[in-house]
Amino acid sequence: MPEIRTVAVFCGAQPGDDPAYRAAAARLGRGLAAAGIGLVFGGGRVGLMGAVADAALAAGGRVEGVIPEFLTKWEVAHEGVTDLTVTDSMHTRKRRMFDLSDAFVTLPGGLGTFDETIEIVTWKQLRLHDKPILVCDVLGSAAAFLALVDDAITRGFARPEVRALFEVLDGADAVLDRLRALHLHPGGESARL
Repeated sequence: MPEIRTVAVFCGAQPGDDPAYRAAAARLGRGLAAAGIGLVFGGGRVGLMGAVADAALAAGGRVEGVIPEFLTKWEVAHEGVTDLTVTDSMHTRKRRMFDLSDAFVTLPGGLGTFDETIEIVTWKQLRLHDKPILVCDVLGSAAAFLALVDDAITRGFARPEVRALFEVLDGADAVLDRLRALHLHPGGESARL
């Protein structure tokens, strides 16, 4: 089974209110580069997006940013990445990030991060792919996401099996350890998306 070569990281365009968030993003970026795993991210130079990309680049990693055109006009695009793809919409951005990635990691973030995470988990639930999805919990940041999923299960809107669609890991080091151990299934189901 092929090893994971690229990982999409979903994370905030803001730094958050604790330096631990930025530290986790930087640790993940350095760790991906050290493991020879390429980073795919939202293409921004700000917040946790910028932190994970800068750390991966500084460690000699390959970094591909994917950003919608309207955000380039806000002058938030990271111009120092290995490759920068400009898309026509947020939807196209998410699809391109999916196509480029063998696995997904969610760091802390806001509504956009929730959106990306929910969508990629939903695609997995619908059997459109079988790529690993890892949620990096930093200072309890995964609690809101887990509460949302658990509430949907409790109210009968989702089956309990949806909890098996993703893994929650405590911190960047645990995520990096898990990525080292993971392998994709040959001929995964991504072609159906």
